[in-house]
Formats: sequence, structure tokens, C-alpha cells
Amino acid sequence: MTDLRDLGLSEYEARAYRSLLRTGPTTAKELSQASDVPMGRIYDVLNGLEQCSLVRSQTAGRPKKYAAVEPDTGLERLLESKREELEARIDQYEAAVEELTADLEATAPIDGQFWTAAVGTEASVDLLVERLAAAERSLVVVAGGVSPQFDFGTVGERVAAELEAAVDRGVDVSLLMEPDLVASLPAGIGGRYTERLADHDAFTARTAPELSGTFELIDDAEVCIEVPNPLDPGEAFAVIDLKDPEFAANVRGMFDPKWEAADPLPLTALAEDDSRG
Repeated sequence: MTDLRDLGLSEYEARAYRSLLRTGPTTAKELSQASDVPMGRIYDVLNGLEQCSLVRSQTAGRPKKYAAVEPDTGLERLLESKREELEARIDQYEAAVEELTADLEATAPIDGQFWTAAVGTEASVDLLVERLAAAERSLVVVAGGVSPQFDFGTVGERVAAELEAAVDRGVDVSLLMEPDLVASLPAGIGGRYTERLADHDAFTARTAPELSGTFELIDDAEVCIEVPNPLDPGEAFAVIDLKDPEFAANVRGMFDPKWEAADPLPLTALAEDDSRG
């Protein structure tokens, strides 16, 4: 059951406020008796309620009396106070994240080899999206076969959103696709890429035959390799992420000639393919 404590009041403050609503204007001593709040605590409790704008006190006369603010007004004030408190905390957290990001990035190693893997569709997609979001300078996407990242569902939406976010933050994105894959794209996927990426100079799409496998080359230092499910090629089986500048350089060396010889793929072609689908 919801209680005034859920909005930040203490047990004593909640009891005192409820009692004031029942008794009407009353003295601290009388309120202590009516609410079972110890006399030694009642003034601190009333001060707290006044700070929350839930109680009004008599400005003149003795003994001093207190009255409860009407519930509608009082609860709205509590809610507004909580909103302000949460907004202040969000600002603090955002400032902390900004400061820590700069601090942690400054201490991150530049070189060195590290690899990790995620198994299963959900974990694989989470890892892929995380690494796409980490791109700072360049992002190469090679799709040589059916890939869940180009489907019509949640996975395709998440990948498309990350590619859009990448070009928005200044990352050069190059997409190289097998021509047969372009023709087999689900209805709608081409339109999404057209709408989201056609206006970005940092995004380029090309096609090349005889591509095998799907991978992402991130900042020329990291490679994400997608492992399809052998029983269902459209489903992600695993993603292997390898951070190795030397290996990434070899991948770039193999990619560049393919890219130079590839045929430009206007994004309008993707939209036309959608209209046929």
C-alpha cells in the first residue's frame, strides 16, 4: 500500500501530518498526543513538515498552533519537490559521467590484444551494438551473406540506429554488401537506410561480388566477426570481438582493394528495391 513515506516523509512526519488532517489546528503538545510522536521529537517533525510546505504555523499568539495543508496541495508540493530532487540528481550523474568518461578514456590502454565473444542472439546483438557505439573515427561494415543486422525486426532497428548515431558524431561509415544480399533485403529495410542515412556525407554504400561472411572493422583497431547459426543463417549464433591493431590492419589491407573495385550503391536503389518488395 502506498504511504507518505514513498514521497520522502519519515514515519513520524507521516503520522503527524495525518493526525493534523484529523484534528485541525492544534498545538505541538496536543499533536504529540494525537499522533504518538514523542514530545522530544515533535518540534523537529513539525519543522520538517513546514520545510516540505505541508504545515502552516500560527505567526502570533501562544501557544503556537499548527495546521495541515490540504491533501491535494500538499501532495502536489511533495511531488514537485521530488521532481526537483530527481532533476538535480540527474544533472549530478550526467556531470559525473562526463568527467569519468574523460578520466577513464585517458587511462585506457592504446595498444594490446584482447578478445571476447557473446553467444546467443540477444547477447550477440548487445555486444555488436555496444561496439558500434564505441566507434570514434571509422566504421566498416561488410555483409557477405544473410545477417540478422539487416532484418526488419528489433535487431535491424538497433543496428540502423547505431549507424545513424555514428555518422551523426562524425564517424565515417562504409557499407560493403554482396549484390545478392541487396536483392534479398526484407521489405522496409532499404527505406529505413534511405530515410536515415541518405543525407549523411559520411555514409557510403557499395556492392562487390564474392563476399563471404559479415564483420565490422572499428577505428582500424578492432574487428567484430559475426558467426551465423548454421541451422538458420538469418539468426545470430555468436559475435567475436577482437581488439588487435595488427589483425585489424590486415583486415583493412584486404578490404581496401575490394572497396576500390566495388560498385557504388545509391541508397535510392535500396528504396526502389523496397517498392518492388
